[in-house]
Amino acid sequence: MIDDEKYCMDIVVQSLAIQKSLQSLNKLIVENHLRTHIAEKLSTGDKDLRKEAVNELLGLYELTNVRGK
Repeated sequence: MIDDEKYCMDIVVQSLAIQKSLQSLNKLIVENHLRTHIAEKLSTGDKDLRKEAVNELLGLYELTNVRGK
């Protein structure tokens, strides 16, 4: 669209639609991960696996939160 010099607002709308689709995909992947891998790691008696699960969740939290300037 940019190469074809399409109207700016049309490009923005398409970009936002793509971003929304990716957000939906990420939500599905994270939900599946929580219900399977994280649940399994937290229910185990292995302290290292539980710590790994918590660290994964904290890492995801950090990635999804915008820090102020």
